[in-house]
Amino acid sequence: MYRRRLVGSKRITRRAVQAGILAGAWLFAGCSPEGDGDVGGAADGGAESGAATTEAVHFAFTEVVPGVYHARGASDLVVGSNAGVVVNEADVLLVDSHISPAAASALIEDLRSITDNPVRYAANTHWHFDHAHGNQVYPPEVEIISHEATRAAIAAGRSNSGRSYELFVGSIPGRIEQMEATLDTMTDAAARAELETTLERQRTYYAQLQEVVPTPPNTTLSERLTLHKGGREIQFHFFGRAHTEGDVIVYLPDDRVIITGDMLTAGLPYMGDGYVNEWVETLDRLKALDFDWIIPGHGEPYRERERIDHLQAYMQDLWNQSVALHGQGVSAEDAAARIDLTAHADNFGGIASPGANPVAVLRIFELLDGNAN
Repeated sequence: MYRRRLVGSKRITRRAVQAGILAGAWLFAGCSPEGDGDVGGAADGGAESGAATTEAVHFAFTEVVPGVYHARGASDLVVGSNAGVVVNEADVLLVDSHISPAAASALIEDLRSITDNPVRYAANTHWHFDHAHGNQVYPPEVEIISHEATRAAIAAGRSNSGRSYELFVGSIPGRIEQMEATLDTMTDAAARAELETTLERQRTYYAQLQEVVPTPPNTTLSERLTLHKGGREIQFHFFGRAHTEGDVIVYLPDDRVIITGDMLTAGLPYMGDGYVNEWVETLDRLKALDFDWIIPGHGEPYRERERIDHLQAYMQDLWNQSVALHGQGVSAEDAAARIDLTAHADNFGGIASPGANPVAVLRIFELLDGNAN
């Protein structure tokens, strides 16, 4: 069973991208920050496209199986990531709280289009800002569940500082200035109108940033936690380090669905805070679960388990080549230019020539040098 309930679907077209305005791998647009893989959307086995549009609300909800939804942003509101929605007999679990209080509040409001049940549980799959900066909107009675390391990271201020935050958020003022300058030179009316819309979207999000109060989860696990909600069992698992040091996946055994955060995405996940050397083995443990559907942190749900194999092969190749070049005394920057991952081009369509994402390679070198945060 696979149904899509449409609650909004306004998209930014590629004209602004082609103009170079969104260069820098916009996480907020659902792109793969690695920049050399599938950028999300309807990949093989993913959700069908062609959704209807409404301007009144901010999310589209895809019912993957009865009572389990994939929620994606579908308006000009920046939401950052997917959310998983599990509608139980008497309450709701939300998986990931998006990029801002405004986005989290909009999701809660839009939930009324699929259920009247109250939100009783929430989960942060990891500590990155686009998955956890809506926590503050939840009332005290909501249990926000995460791994211990995720709570510690948010409490220490890591969700709104550091390399990843600066890469995607710290650069916003510069992008705004670039767009303002570009507007002065544009003559095509349609392209100008689109860029003005994109510019206003980023200005609005940057203003919303001022409202963020990083709020740590209030319930933690070290390896596993299970909820029994009516006839549904909900398992939270930590299988090892991967995208971050505290990735938690949500497993619904009876529904045969996993909700993975950024351990899996529609294309290549961001690796700047990852543990590429451990990620492959963590995914092996994930694959031991019995599931049919994957709801990833970015991009559409999909069923093809071989896509996990493809990601593992890519990461192992990236790791092996990085280790070899590191051992030769090559710098991370030079190594990123020399690494050849074109053997994976059939599985990650953005790979057109040799080279790897510099942030991913820098992170691997930090791991090899023993100075990774």
